[in-house]
Amino acid sequence: MIAVLASLMTAVAVGALGVAMLRLRGRPGMRHRTRTVVEGVDVTPTQFWATIAGVSLAAFLLIYGLTGLVAVAAVPAVVVTTLPKAYYSRARAKRLAAVQEAWPDGIRDILASIRSGASLPVALEQLAIHGPQPLREAFQGFPVYARSLGVAPALEMVRADLADPTSDRIIEVLILAHERGGPVVGEILSDLADAATRDSWAVEQVRTEALEHKINSRVVFVLPWLVLVAMTSRSGAFREFYSTPAGILVVVVGGVMSLVGILIASRLGALPPEPRVFTGGDR
Repeated sequence: MIAVLASLMTAVAVGALGVAMLRLRGRPGMRHRTRTVVEGVDVTPTQFWATIAGVSLAAFLLIYGLTGLVAVAAVPAVVVTTLPKAYYSRARAKRLAAVQEAWPDGIRDILASIRSGASLPVALEQLAIHGPQPLREAFQGFPVYARSLGVAPALEMVRADLADPTSDRIIEVLILAHERGGPVVGEILSDLADAATRDSWAVEQVRTEALEHKINSRVVFVLPWLVLVAMTSRSGAFREFYSTPAGILVVVVGGVMSLVGILIASRLGALPPEPRVFTGGDR
């Protein structure tokens, strides 16, 4: 009974340690990055941190149940705390990638509506109904906002919702086209469609080239701990060694090296975020 209580207390401590590491990682401004992670996906900051603590606790209990060794279970549980952040970041990246890929077709839809005699506001309303699916979702409130607030404020609200540098530039041009009006709108939108297509190709190429390196780096860090859990999952010399002070020291040193390696690999493999220059302030 005492051993069970001790393992549960250790699990809670491991979860708290993982949360603390993610909060301290890369200071200053962790709160800012927390908003960035959850922005654009259906999760609150509280749910985000609760997910991290829950995943860490579950990983600890699972590995401890297999090996019976606190040290062997603790380090993978701490490493697992990075998974929710990666998941939510990936969800947001997929959403923004879908929007970025849809912009060239969306702009051409707007241009086709204008060439058929529609005004830009009407063309944008049609985009919310008949445009590419990611842009339909982004512009679903535009018709109501445009009628009550005006076209430019409605576009500003769409831009704030997307919170994406590519969308910032495109919506800024749409606002400019609406303000300028006249024959120049078609020329502006035609050039904008070409620029959006080039941007989409460039972003996709960068993501494709970085994907293999990310997968390789994750495998390098995960495999040693899978092997360690497999070796200590049954009684024998390996479990006996890793229950001694020397074995615990090996696990701790290996865990620290793994965590440092993950941080370095994440820094080196991370693509620098494109600044948002049309937001009127830092986000």
